[in-house]
Amino acid sequence: MDLYFEMYSGIAGDMTIGALLDLGASKEKLIEGIKSLGLTGYDLVFERVKKNGIDSYNFDVILAGHDHDHEGDHCHCHEHTHEDGHTHSHEHCHDHDHHDHDHNHHDHEHCHEHTHEDGHTHSHEHCHDHDHDHHHDHVHRNLTDIEEIINSSDLNDNIKKNALGIFDIIGDAEAKAHGIDKSEVHFHEVGAIDSIIDIVGTCICLDDLGVENIYFSDLYEGFGYQMCAHGPMPIPVPAVANILADSEINLNFIGEEGEHITPTGAAIVKYFYKKAPESFKIKKIGLGAGNKDFEKSTNVLRVIEIDTGKKKL
Repeated sequence: MDLYFEMYSGIAGDMTIGALLDLGASKEKLIEGIKSLGLTGYDLVFERVKKNGIDSYNFDVILAGHDHDHEGDHCHCHEHTHEDGHTHSHEHCHDHDHHDHDHNHHDHEHCHEHTHEDGHTHSHEHCHDHDHDHHHDHVHRNLTDIEEIINSSDLNDNIKKNALGIFDIIGDAEAKAHGIDKSEVHFHEVGAIDSIIDIVGTCICLDDLGVENIYFSDLYEGFGYQMCAHGPMPIPVPAVANILADSEINLNFIGEEGEHITPTGAAIVKYFYKKAPESFKIKKIGLGAGNKDFEKSTNVLRVIEIDTGKKKL
């Protein structure tokens, strides 16, 4: 399978997974692969939403006990908004880690659906996986920690190689931005879990679809400042600028305020980058929703299965 990423409203890890799920990647394999990482304290959200009236797939990671601030340490913050007046279909998968409160250790799985009669039709499915043990996630993780998490998982070698390659690009960019050695780069807890799930999840979906080549449009970014862990940073934020430096990827600017490209998104593009062919036939389309609303662009990533007309060897 060959894919074309159309990035006229930028790219982020969650948008990428949403588009690949919409294209037909297995949600079950994604959940199973993420669980094998052994991370805790997160909710996975799978739902269909409308962005400027366009039906698209929203995938999101919500950290337990944290505000909804996606890719926190990578300066990608967005709101979790829905447009009312249409059917909502939600599925939430939870993996929480709790303390032992003098009762037997056990696992819980609950599934329940809710229908609300409020003038709108809402269909919710929540799948909970609670592991009760005395374990805490680290507040910070470095690249060695992340390597260990990925290599200790049940994922195949191709997924592991691609995920580690993307993280290596981010590590180089962050190290350059902060003037430190790559081994000293640390990801805050929120950013680390988000980034691990988004990057590994993207690689799981690509592997499941049997993708051979990925072609990319130019990248499009907004302007202004993005609030980061170290204060307000100019857009594109330093990590994104460093990722795109000395690459073949063209960067264009949309005349609207706000970040459109996250470091995770930029690293995915750089790792898999192939310049778009001059022409192709469209076979299938997947739309991944972002969690921002812009005035001059629709915050979706369109991923298209294409036929370039080239014969496979």
